[in-house]
Amino acid sequence: MGFDVNYFLSNFPALLWGAVLTVELSILSILIGFFLGVLIGLVRLSKFFLPRSMAIVYINCIRGTPMLVQLFLIYYGLPQVGLKLTPFVAALAGMAMNDSAYVAEITRGAIQSIDRGQWEAARASGLNYFQMMRHVIFPQALKRMLPPLGNEFIQLLKASSLVSTIAMVELTRTAQLIASATFRPMELLVGAALIYLAMNLILSFSLGRLESRLV
Repeated sequence: MGFDVNYFLSNFPALLWGAVLTVELSILSILIGFFLGVLIGLVRLSKFFLPRSMAIVYINCIRGTPMLVQLFLIYYGLPQVGLKLTPFVAALAGMAMNDSAYVAEITRGAIQSIDRGQWEAARASGLNYFQMMRHVIFPQALKRMLPPLGNEFIQLLKASSLVSTIAMVELTRTAQLIASATFRPMELLVGAALIYLAMNLILSFSLGRLESRLV
């Protein structure tokens, strides 16, 4: 049958509409996952045993299990205990939760990499822990977090295709639905791949510009 360029072009706008939902879902997941991950990372560094232990268990459980399984547990498992979520909310919860565990470890590593002299200087200035973290430690740690955060966000954007398995009609699911009706998957999958590539290139470029401004 070959590759039909006209068929590819005629269905490309539909794929773009699916990509809009992918972008919305990914941006919200990144934002929620980032703030939640930073908080968990700080708790992971706490001197208090119970919250630190809870953070460690959370991070290990999330990082040690596939995101696909996590999505299934949220979308198909929670209704068994009386909590039914829409595909979008379930996808957002799964992606943000998964992202937060990796961001937490990135946060922990970046903060621990700050020279002890910076901590001692901040304490000598009379700053309490929260002031020291806000004005001295975290701004420096954030610069070191950007490269691994960029990699994590790119991985999350690509992993968003997994939400198609829980009836979320985003880019991948849109391609699957059209292909199932027309029996021509090649053009649609190529189109989806090109859109994912474009989104990742834009995200990489944006993160690179942000990193160059902060460093």
